[in-house]
Amino acid sequence: MSETSTRPAEDTPSAEVERLIEPSSQTRSVRLFNTVVRSREMSILLVLLVVIAAATIKTPSFLFSANSWRDLLLTPSILLLLAAGQAVVVITRNVDLSVGSVLGFTAYLTGRLFIDHPGIPIPLVVLAGLLAGAALGLVNGVLIGFGRVPALVITLGTLYIYRGIVLTWAGSNRINASDMPNSFGELGTATVLSIPVLFLVALVVLIAVGYYLQTARGGRQLYAIGSDPDAAVLYGLPVRRRIISAFVLSGALAGLTGVVFAARYGSVSSSAGTGIELQAVAAVVIGGVAIFGGSGTVWGAAIGAVLLVTINRALPTVGIPDFWQQALVGALILGSIVLDRVLANRRARRLIGARDNEATTGATA
Repeated sequence: MSETSTRPAEDTPSAEVERLIEPSSQTRSVRLFNTVVRSREMSILLVLLVVIAAATIKTPSFLFSANSWRDLLLTPSILLLLAAGQAVVVITRNVDLSVGSVLGFTAYLTGRLFIDHPGIPIPLVVLAGLLAGAALGLVNGVLIGFGRVPALVITLGTLYIYRGIVLTWAGSNRINASDMPNSFGELGTATVLSIPVLFLVALVVLIAVGYYLQTARGGRQLYAIGSDPDAAVLYGLPVRRRIISAFVLSGALAGLTGVVFAARYGSVSSSAGTGIELQAVAAVVIGGVAIFGGSGTVWGAAIGAVLLVTINRALPTVGIPDFWQQALVGALILGSIVLDRVLANRRARRLIGARDNEATTGATA
């Protein structure tokens, strides 16, 4: 009798277990291709391309004109920066509603620095905007991390507090392009190989944040915290510190966005950035970042931001009234949330089924 036939039954792995642990027969490149094609980000990108195509067919100048390509990339740059920071916060199962007020604060700060300190270097102004935004984000993070108050409540409160500071500081004054250096204002329209500089800045930020989330230990911990905060605490993850760092990053990027806003528009008032926080949240949700935390990518949030801005530009060209433009954005948000819950429930059922099958196989082995 052969050795195989005399082996005890309990030592012979079942076909089901072998199937579960067997490495994929597909090559790495094929697996990567399948992952990209089936990703939420690809679906959102296809919707974006459809919107651009429809607007271009209706009005060819939407894409084929002297400044169309530049405008297509330049217009979403501000929202891209906000969406990158917002995505990090939402991944941790939180939300930052104060980013619009932080943007307004640092935008006005940028103008005041140029007025009060003539000749101040532009990099120093950018650094001041980053640090001011990070400080305001730190306030949010500390209140949420140590106070254990929902982020929705804290950031809604700081939204009004920060906006009140800007209103008190600026009053009815407006900073104009003539109050700032020409070299700074030129950054708002400058291009490199026909690509806007502000879009390149946003792209660099997206790459850095995306790389951190996908490769750094701290980035992966943010996903774990968003998936199950209680389990993350029991596992020993630095939950409080990671949440505070997420809000600091969101605030810093909102501060940078304020500097970019001043360069892009050249005119800053106390109302700068009002309401843009809702657009940032909408971009993140539409981009496939789960509002309940734990999943999504900064790339999806970026595509969602571009999609929102492109919709606002494209729909008027095809003759769709303003009401339906807003209704379409709302439908996209609701559809994204519903789809996220459906996919999450489907994954949960698959995991439960795999666990039950493995338990049954182990019991009968």
